[in-house]
Amino acid sequence: MANYETLSAERTQQMEREFSDGNFARVACLEEHALRRNTKTHDGATILRPAFIRDVDKILNCPYYNRYSDKTQVFSLYKNDDITHRSLHVQLVSRIARTIGRALHLNLDLIEAIALGHDIGHTPFGHTGERFLDELYRAHTGRRFSHNIHSVRVLDRIFPLNITLQTLDGIAAHNGELEMSEYRPQPLDSFQAFDTAIESCYTDIEAVKRLVPSTLEGCVVRISDIIAYLGKDRHDAEKSKLFTPEDFEDSAIGKINAEIVNNLMVNIIEHSYGKPYIRMDGEHFALLQAAKKENYELIYKHSAVKQADETIRQMMEELYERLLKDFKDGNASSPLFTHHFADLEKPYYRRANSYRDEEANQVVVDYLASMTDDYFIDLYNYLFPKSTKKVEYKGYFD
Repeated sequence: MANYETLSAERTQQMEREFSDGNFARVACLEEHALRRNTKTHDGATILRPAFIRDVDKILNCPYYNRYSDKTQVFSLYKNDDITHRSLHVQLVSRIARTIGRALHLNLDLIEAIALGHDIGHTPFGHTGERFLDELYRAHTGRRFSHNIHSVRVLDRIFPLNITLQTLDGIAAHNGELEMSEYRPQPLDSFQAFDTAIESCYTDIEAVKRLVPSTLEGCVVRISDIIAYLGKDRHDAEKSKLFTPEDFEDSAIGKINAEIVNNLMVNIIEHSYGKPYIRMDGEHFALLQAAKKENYELIYKHSAVKQADETIRQMMEELYERLLKDFKDGNASSPLFTHHFADLEKPYYRRANSYRDEEANQVVVDYLASMTDDYFIDLYNYLFPKSTKKVEYKGYFD
């Protein structure tokens, strides 16, 4: 039987009254508090385009945004138009977060900017690709790679888009792998403090887990990231013919995506309305944790999900070493130069220093992280045409 929770009568009446008379708790991040690195540009807020709407526009028009469409969410190497890629995931996060944010009277433009940008630095092949790239980067430099910190680098350094501190902070601290029952924003008042925190994440991978958003909007996106994938990954597992809904445990928060999304949103709104924090009750938090654990055991560790892992690991290592050599040798015919640099050296991306002055390993990491799944495979086949390493897609009729 379907299980869709609703807000309590008391909370519903309070919200209806306060929406009507405008007498509600003012907890949203205000536009006038938006901070940018460069304040001497045309990026100033206007009545037509306030600060965070400008961030949304910048993220949507970043060249890497379009690459979400061929980046793995969970299921790689499937030819199936119904399986989620990151392009849909970020939209789902945005929709869920804005639904919660509207109920809580938060800044919906800031929520949208954080949600749409939060995975823009993700690698091909999902968290598998992220893990392999982290291993390579660490082996060569001692530094660490995490996709949320790299998302900041994409929008703040690779493309100097002059995104607000509030948006970048929400992206950096979105860690959807680390759930909490309550999120209390931690104040952040300068780019100097932000840059120090970001740098610590390159040298200490545990520092990434300690990041907490500085706004309620960032906190909403963080929990919405989990809500967006928890049930959707089960839906994708069904589309991939690995499981059916009956394979998952019955749960008070629901078994199917629609139930899970509704019930967690309702519980968060019920317990967060008018408060300076975002939280769910103990029962729903425990059920979320249990459902997430079940996903890991049944889906993420499944042989069909991990079948090409070792091959992809080897291919990424070969690509890393080849591209690193090409950069150090100044091989102008390499795709590193003809594709990657060509994209980043357009005259409208004004930089204080040439991108080619970046450290060699960082350049290679930037390029590899930017790739879609298909581009990665095509590049490998182009650079290593005699290799016996191959990955096979599961076709529509297999």
